Amino acid sequence: MSCKWLDICPMRRLEREGIIDISWREKYCKSKENWKNCDRYQMEERGERHSDYLLPDGSYVKHR
Repeated sequence: MSCKWLDICPMRRLEREGIIDISWREKYCKSKENWKNCDRYQMEERGERHSDYLLPDGSYVKHR
């Protein structure tokens, strides 16, 4: 099972723009269970605001 937010997650935009690579999607978003460990997913489920630049492991993309 994949994360239910997979298709609308801002990480897809970051992938398209070449800011991050698809390894994040493979490790978290499309994994069998690891998507539950994604900080973005957990915050979304709690209704907490979070940066579009937050990565699944809790670190942030260094953006321009």
